[in-house]
Amino acid sequence: MFTFDIEKLKLLVKVAAKEELLSDFGHSTFECKADGSVVTPADLAMQNRLEKELKQFWPQYDLLGEEMTDAEQQEVIDKDETNIIEGYWCVDPLDGTSNFAAGLPFFAVSIALIIDKQQQLGLIYDPIRDEMFTAIKGQGAYLNDQPLHYSDKRLCQKLSESEPDENKPIMAEIDMKSLPEKLAIKLATESFCASQRNIGSSAIDWCWMSAGRFDIYLHGGQKLWDYAAGSLIFSEAGGYSISLDNQSVFRGELEIRSALASFDKNLFDDWCEWIGIES
Repeated sequence: MFTFDIEKLKLLVKVAAKEELLSDFGHSTFECKADGSVVTPADLAMQNRLEKELKQFWPQYDLLGEEMTDAEQQEVIDKDETNIIEGYWCVDPLDGTSNFAAGLPFFAVSIALIIDKQQQLGLIYDPIRDEMFTAIKGQGAYLNDQPLHYSDKRLCQKLSESEPDENKPIMAEIDMKSLPEKLAIKLATESFCASQRNIGSSAIDWCWMSAGRFDIYLHGGQKLWDYAAGSLIFSEAGGYSISLDNQSVFRGELEIRSALASFDKNLFDDWCEWIGIES
């Protein structure tokens, strides 16, 4: 079984986030990258700090960060595949940068430890709410040291039910970007849930799903650092997820992946059927 001193990592991330992110929250300058996404000085400062401190405590692992070039990121993955390195940290130093720059309090730090193309550890920290979500493969998921796990209390009505019964109505977290046009139109024109949200941070999406704050989830395209930690935390909490191509969301590659998910297996199957894939 994989063992790791996660308490040291939690403290490292918490201190860094408060010092590098919170001091600049809501009044940061920003630039647009070639792909149209936003980057702030806080993104770069946080990644540089994490790279330095992670290598100081765990020199056997390399680092793949969002703010590296595509070539640099792929080089890290290639080293892992050929066992040149023992593994690597997959880091999003500031997930939800647009929210951060605009003063919207929905952003987080996301870190996953990948060894031999397998997720071994996931940590996501939301400094605004001081919520630390963690998971080690095969050892469950936690929120601020309290176990996260599936409960029948989360059961919802089926997507096909138009009127709520004694169970709570379905709360959906949906990001419409990058979805196939036909599916996007179906989501926009057909009734399938009681209420729909879009937080603007993939890391927080996975965590809030893990905590039962949403019932179903759909995202059209996340990058490796968006789902590497969160999908492990969600899985270890007992949730079900799949990509729109009917494959695992995480495959250890530098690729954009779609994701749909639910905590309850019956609701997950119903959600997949409504979307049009086999679960």
